[in-house]
Amino acid sequence: MKDPHDVILRPVLTEKAYDGLADKRYVFEVHPSANKIEIRQALESIFGVKVERVNTLRTLGKIKRQNKTSGRTPEIKKAYVTLKKSSKTIEFFDGMAQ
Repeated sequence: MKDPHDVILRPVLTEKAYDGLADKRYVFEVHPSANKIEIRQALESIFGVKVERVNTLRTLGKIKRQNKTSGRTPEIKKAYVTLKKSSKTIEFFDGMAQ
């Protein structure tokens, strides 16, 4: 994966994610095959911040049924990113941390 925009897919905007904004902790949905080093480099190049720690979490898709046919919703991988104290915040989230 070369392009940082292929690694970081979208921000996760939930109540739990909003609680971490004051501590410079952000949540992103990332590509399922991305590792922590790729996630760190992608965030530093896209947003120009200094990343202290990256924690990842994979969630299996739920089983859904329609009559006799069953299938799964897609798996997702989330990255919980903590920025360094000296780092600037991410501008996208600035208006939401109230």
